[in-house]
Amino acid sequence: MKAFRCGDVVPGCRREFTGTDREDILAQVAEHARADHGVTEVDLTLVQAVEANLREA
Repeated sequence: MKAFRCGDVVPGCRREFTGTDREDILAQVAEHARADHGVTEVDLTLVQAVEANLREA
């Protein structure tokens, strides 16, 4: 199980995600980034930031 806190990348955001693997977390974060942060394209920089802050749940 993996976990990610959006606030580790976007200060002030309190959303947290858990998933079975990296791909599961990235899918959840991509949806959240579009809906709540106005991100129009999930680019390599965002993916790398998420991966750098993934942890075991």
